[in-house]
Amino acid sequence: MNALQSSRPALQPEPKRRVVPRPKRHLRQRSYQVMGLETTAKIAVNLGLSAVAVSALVQLLPYHWLQQEKLREITTEVKLMEGRVNNLQAEFSRNFDPRQAKSIMQQQAYRFDPNQRQIVILNQESKEVEQSNSSP
Repeated sequence: MNALQSSRPALQPEPKRRVVPRPKRHLRQRSYQVMGLETTAKIAVNLGLSAVAVSALVQLLPYHWLQQEKLREITTEVKLMEGRVNNLQAEFSRNFDPRQAKSIMQQQAYRFDPNQRQIVILNQESKEVEQSNSSP
């Protein structure tokens, strides 16, 4: 069994190094201070960004309201123009309708078909009223 022994010298226990205790309190306090400064910086930056956003909104809101008012006016004008366009389209289609050509010529030229007789109605009551009002 002697042959199985290792040729390495026996290990001697190394002398223990002296561990210097670190003051943990100071590290914890320092990390809390760093975290506090970091949080304070984040809050300050967020407040600054919020202030910039609010001031931008304050400047943009009147412009937005003005644009909305203009849009309402334009929408109203578009509705009026749509009604006018519809009337003009109806009149245009009526003017170019061959079935109504005769009646359109009569309206515009005051000419009548020879088979038609012109009837003129005189309101005699209004003439009598006018005469009675004018006489003293």
